[in-house]
Amino acid sequence: MSGAVISGASYILVHVPHIMMVAGTTQLLEKDNPRSDYYKKAFSHIRNYEDAVAYAPNQAYIGNMFPDDLKNIKRPWYQNPIPGAKRFGLYGEIMPEDEFFGLMAISDVFDLVILEKNFVERIKEKLSSHPLITENDLKRLKPGQSKEVIERYIEEGAVELKASEELIGCVRKAHDRDETLSSHVMVENLATKASAVLALKHLFKNTGVAPEEIDYIIECSEEACGDMNQRGGGNFAKAIGEIAGCLNATGADMRGFCAGPTHALIAAASLVNSGVYRKVAVVAGGATAKLGMNGRDHVAKGMPLLEDVLGGFAVLISENDGINPVIRLDSIGKHTISAGASPQAVMQYVVYNPLDAIGLKPTDVDKYAPELQNPEITEPAGAGDVPKANYKMIAAIGVKRGDIKKEEMDSFVDKHGVPGFAPTQGHIPSGVPVIGHVRDKILEGTMTRAMIIGKGSLFLARMTNLFDGISFIMEKNPGIKKEAPRDIDLTSCVAEAFREFAEYLEKRGKTDVP
Repeated sequence: MSGAVISGASYILVHVPHIMMVAGTTQLLEKDNPRSDYYKKAFSHIRNYEDAVAYAPNQAYIGNMFPDDLKNIKRPWYQNPIPGAKRFGLYGEIMPEDEFFGLMAISDVFDLVILEKNFVERIKEKLSSHPLITENDLKRLKPGQSKEVIERYIEEGAVELKASEELIGCVRKAHDRDETLSSHVMVENLATKASAVLALKHLFKNTGVAPEEIDYIIECSEEACGDMNQRGGGNFAKAIGEIAGCLNATGADMRGFCAGPTHALIAAASLVNSGVYRKVAVVAGGATAKLGMNGRDHVAKGMPLLEDVLGGFAVLISENDGINPVIRLDSIGKHTISAGASPQAVMQYVVYNPLDAIGLKPTDVDKYAPELQNPEITEPAGAGDVPKANYKMIAAIGVKRGDIKKEEMDSFVDKHGVPGFAPTQGHIPSGVPVIGHVRDKILEGTMTRAMIIGKGSLFLARMTNLFDGISFIMEKNPGIKKEAPRDIDLTSCVAEAFREFAEYLEKRGKTDVP
C-alpha cells in the first residue's frame, strides 16, 4: 500500500479564439494555402466566450457537473447550452482571452509580451477583481506601448494579439536566429506557462495548501521549452513555480506524449512514498498547437470550432493522512517494450496485469479513465467515441477471461465508463480529468476505486513505432493502522541482562585460570 495520497486537484480552461487562429497548427497550415476554403470560412465558426462557458463538457471539466451527467443532456451539446452556466467551478474556471493576455504578461520575465498602454490599464482593472490574482501579480504588468511600436514589432515578425478584433499587443521573438525562440514558439511557451500558473493557483485555493509548502513540482505539459542547443531542456516547472510563489520548491519537466501526466503522477507518488518529498505538485498548461486541430471537419459539417480552449490542471500528491485516496504503487500498469502494439496487448498490460497483481476483478473498479476525449470533437473527424472504444475493449477482454458475462458487456461499459468530456489538448484527456471528481466521490463514500490510464502515440516523434501505456489505481484510504504498543516487562529485561552478564564473567574467569 502506498504512503502517497491525492490531496486535491484543479482544472482550468482558457477560451482563446484569437490564439487558435494565429497559433493553432491546422490554421497556420491552411493560412499558407491560397486555395484553402477552410481558412476563409473558419472565422465565421468561432464561438463567443459565453457559448464556451455554457458548453456542457466544459462545465464538467471545471467541476460544475459530474461527467456522467452528460448522458442526460441531448447532443449535440453545443446546441444545448447549460442555463445559468458559471465561469467558476468546484475545481477551477474558464478564463476569457483578454484576461489571459494579461496573465501571459504577468508570467513573462523577458519582456516578450508587449501590450498596448490603454489595454494594460483596462486589463489591470479587470484582473484586480479576480479572486486569485494578487497585488504582486499586478505589479508585474509593465506599462504598455503605443500601437505604433507594437505594429513595428509585428513587421519584424512578432505574433499579433487581438481582443474583439482590436490590436492590443504582440509577442516578440527571443532570439534573431534560434527557431526554438521564435515569436511563434514563445507564444506556445508563454501560453503553456500562464495557463499552468492559473491551474496551480486554483490548486492552492482548493487544497488550502500554501505555495511555500510545495517541495517539488513535476510539469507535464504537451510542449517542451529550450533553445537550439537543447530543445527540450526545460524547465517549465521552476518557471511556473516562480510566478505561483512556490519559493521552497524545485522541480523538473516530464514528457511522454498523452501518457505524460500519468507518468508524472506515479513519479510524484513514488517520491512522496519514499520520503524524499512531502508535497509534490503535478501541473500542466495548455497546448496552442492543438487548438482547432479538427477544425476542417467541424467547419465542413457546419459546427462551431469546438477546440477553442486551452486546458490545464494541477494535482497535489502528499504524505498519507489516512483520509485522502491513496495511489496504489503495488499495482502499476505498464506497457513494456516487449508487449506488442495490439489493442489487446495494451489493455492486458495496462489494465488486467495490475488488477491481477492485487487480486481484483474488472468489476471491482468503479470507473476506468482512459482517453477521455470529447466525442463531439472526435466523431466528426472520423476518430469515433474514443473512451467508449476503450471501455468496450476492456469489457471484451474481461469476457474472454471469464470475468464478465457476454450479455453484461453493454452494462459494464455504461456503469464503469466515463463519458468523454475533455478538450483535445493532447496530454489533458488521458485519464487525469476525472481525478478531482473521483476523489470527491471516494471521500463522500459513493465510490471505492478508479483506474487512471495514460496512453501515448510515441511514433509521432519518429523515434520509434512503439505505443505507450501506463496506469495506476486510486482508491479509498483504509486509514493509518497504528501498531499496538508492546507491554514491556522491565523486571524480566533487567533479570535477563544480569544473567547474560554473569555468564560472560563466568566464561572469562574460566579462560583466565591457567
